Amino acid sequence: MGAGHDHGHSHAPAGGTATAAYAGTLRVALSITLTVMVVEIVGGVLADSLALVADAAHMATDALGLGMALLAIHFANRPATGNRTFGYARAEILAALANCLLLLGVGGYVLYEAIQRFVTPADTEGGLTIVFGAIGLVANMISLTLLMRGQKESLNVRGAFLEVAADALGSLAVIVSAVVILTTGWQAADPIASLVIGLMIVPRTVKLLRETLDVLLESAPKDVDMMEVRTHILALDGVEDVHDLHAWTITSGMPVLSAHVVVRSDVLSAIGHEKMLHELQNCLGDHFDVEHCTFQLEPSGHAEHEARLCH
Repeated sequence: MGAGHDHGHSHAPAGGTATAAYAGTLRVALSITLTVMVVEIVGGVLADSLALVADAAHMATDALGLGMALLAIHFANRPATGNRTFGYARAEILAALANCLLLLGVGGYVLYEAIQRFVTPADTEGGLTIVFGAIGLVANMISLTLLMRGQKESLNVRGAFLEVAADALGSLAVIVSAVVILTTGWQAADPIASLVIGLMIVPRTVKLLRETLDVLLESAPKDVDMMEVRTHILALDGVEDVHDLHAWTITSGMPVLSAHVVVRSDVLSAIGHEKMLHELQNCLGDHFDVEHCTFQLEPSGHAEHEARLCH
């Protein structure tokens, strides 16, 4: 490569995206979710419990979200092409976005139906509701245990984790409402539990949606301080300036960074471009979790030359 246009690369680890490592866990969680969804639908109909039906509706959304995450893994692991240089890794983020929108829709539906139940009360059977709610709670706790580790590494697994966590709380709310109905006969406990479930869905979804949009808008990774990155690069011997510094995330576990680094000509002549690139990569690798870095080394004055060419 010509002087001033050398690039250094540090590639993401082999084996696919962060979510791909948890494909088996997601499949197990999907099977559990589908089973509990069917059970709660049956229970909701038999007991005339809106809270159970609401929890089953959330379970259906969870199942769809898990299914999309698994489908995204399939696309994300497809090889890169000339037109899609990062392959289909961003498909995971699109699945997370769709999952968020579905969750917001379900949360709104549950809240609406709960309000309608206040207007037109129903006779909910507390005993059956407790049984089916307990089944849902146990199943959700199993799924939460399976997803605990992966939710720290992948937005899609985190989305699934948050959904199942909300379901677990929802199942608990169902059980509490059923106990209240059994002991006091107060039927309003069922729609109140439904409201609680709906209100648990929305805030968590908004948080996940914000993180997902940050990736799509190519914001800097939340754990990468760009000012600190700049400071570390400028601290290297011979580096005079850094510009066009960008960091973004392709998908969960795949942060990317690029920068134009201005280096004194005498330093480049003394240590060589390859040594300079290694120092830059080691500098960032020791302090920041960025797997793919691209550097363009430039002599003093090259930035002004680029600016003239652009205009």
